[in-house]
This record gives sequence, C-alpha cells and structure tokens, in this order.
Amino acid sequence: MSASNSLNTTAPVDMRTFCLHNPDSPDCDNVPSFYGYHINLAANAAFLGIFAASLLGYAVTLAVTRRGVAFNLALMLGLLCEILGYAGRVINWRNPWDENGFLMQICCLTIGPAFMAASLYLCLRRIVTAFGPENSRIPPEYYTRIFIPCDVVSLLLQATGGGMAAISFHNNDSNTTGTNIMVVGLSFQVATLVGFILASLDFALRTHRASASSLTSDPVFVRMRGTRRFKAFLAALALSTFCILWRSAFRAAELSEGWGGPIIRKQGLFIGFEGVLIIVAALALNVFHPIICAPELFASGGGLKGMWFVRRKGQHGGEKKARGKGNNEGTNEDSSDTA
Repeated sequence: MSASNSLNTTAPVDMRTFCLHNPDSPDCDNVPSFYGYHINLAANAAFLGIFAASLLGYAVTLAVTRRGVAFNLALMLGLLCEILGYAGRVINWRNPWDENGFLMQICCLTIGPAFMAASLYLCLRRIVTAFGPENSRIPPEYYTRIFIPCDVVSLLLQATGGGMAAISFHNNDSNTTGTNIMVVGLSFQVATLVGFILASLDFALRTHRASASSLTSDPVFVRMRGTRRFKAFLAALALSTFCILWRSAFRAAELSEGWGGPIIRKQGLFIGFEGVLIIVAALALNVFHPIICAPELFASGGGLKGMWFVRRKGQHGGEKKARGKGNNEGTNEDSSDTA
C-alpha cells in the first residue's frame, strides 16, 4: 500500500471532510488524523517560540554588525522553515484533519536544516585560513566550492520531492515517488555532512601534528586561536554539525517508511530527534556566534568568496599569490567581506 493510501483510507472521506469542518464534534473522536497521534501543543508551541526567538537573534546580530551575511541568512532561512513547519503542527493541534497544516509541517521541516547546514560549510574555509592553509589537503576556497553545491543539490531534491509528494497527497494519489526523492535528498545531505566532518577532522589532525611554523603567523589570528571565545565557537560548530547530521539521518529513516510508516507516527521520536536537535543546533550558534566569538575571521576573505558566481576579475590570481606567501589566504580579497 502506498504511503498516501495508508493515510487517506484510514477513515471514510465523508467523515474526514466532516471532521475538517467540525473538529470539536464528538463523532470525530475515533476518526484517524494524518498523524496517528494527538499533537502535543506545549512542545510544539515551545518549539515555535524558541525558533522565532532564535531567528530574531540572528536578525539582530546581522543588523548590528552587518557582517557574516551569508552565514546569518542561511540560518535565518532554515529557521523560517522551522517556524512555518511548527505553525503547521499547531494548526493541526486544533484541527488534525487540516491538510494545509500537515503539508506545511512535513515539507518545511524537511528542508529547513539544509539551509542551516550551509551555514556550517561556510565556516570551514575561514577556520582553515585562521590556522594555516598549508595544513589543508585542498585550497581553502575549495571547501566552499565543494560543500555548498552539494547542499544545494540536497535542498533541490528535498524541495522537489516534497512538492511532488504534496501534490500527489492533495490529489489522493500515491506520493511514493515524491517521498523517495525526499529520502534521496536527505540521504545526500547525510553523506555531505559526513564528508564535511571527515574533512574537518582531517584538517584538525594535520594541524595538531604540524609544527608551529606551519601555522598562520598573522598576530591577529594567533591571538584569536588562544581565546576561550574562539574555542567555544569551534565547540558550538561541532555540536551543531552533529545535531543536524543525527536529525537528517533520523528523517531519512522516518520518511523511508512513507508518510504513514511506523516511525513517523511516534511523536516522542519526532520531538527528540527533530525538534530538540535542531533547537540545540540553532541556539549553540546563537550563543557562540562567530561574529561575536571570532570576529577576526570576518576581517579577511571567506564565506562565499571564491565561488564562481561571486568571484571578481583577477581574484583567482590574487588568491594563488596569497597562498604562495603562506600566511593569509584571503589577503587580496576585500577586507569588508560580508559573506
């Protein structure tokens, strides 16, 4: 039986229509909803409020500092998806037969962390620059060029699959194809995150084993590397990466069973492995924001600089020359970089 059929044939269509318009009727007490459980209002309303507060925090940080535009916007887009998703769940607490709320939550909550993952990828290039490009297997700008396109592919797969599944669900057709595409997108996101973690660990190990002379000698970076605030940022970045990885693996497993599978119908798992993990990821970087904990990273090139769609004429040659000097990979980039 397809995922859509398992949801849509659990009750007669006329009863579901009746309950949609009369959600408080006693006749609807035993009519199955889209979820298979009664939504916990306290947990979902709390998630909605926390995500809204987190979004406000990133917006204020961006407005005040006007730095880290790409980093902040990626997180803000992800949090906006989270807000819309949990708004859909709150709608379904009042009326669990409301299709719009159900589709809002399943589509928005699926794609939201893909935007947040992009913010993580944007940090690695700057960190490599701060410690020493010589300890990296690849030029620093290639971290951006590799992981950001992978994240875009993941996001497009999830969004396309979600759109196809939602249309099929609305038409009471099988949404198996769309759901499978969503799972492929989530699986690709997991693979990208694992690759990002391996690349980060490889650079960390090579840096740890390297001699002091191979580290960037810029006094600004030397001072920053010794501060507690910078170390706290690195810990927050690692925690956020782990949380998004765990959450993405859970959602891939959840949706692999379809929209009516056994995992998706367990609210406790959803709260713990979706809501809590993403809140931890968002708040960790709210508190230990790179603009606050490592503003020195934003005084040189980084972010989306070096991507083919933002590169300026002559920039590539400048980057090669800077790497040849062995210190500041981004010295030929605009010091007012906001990416």
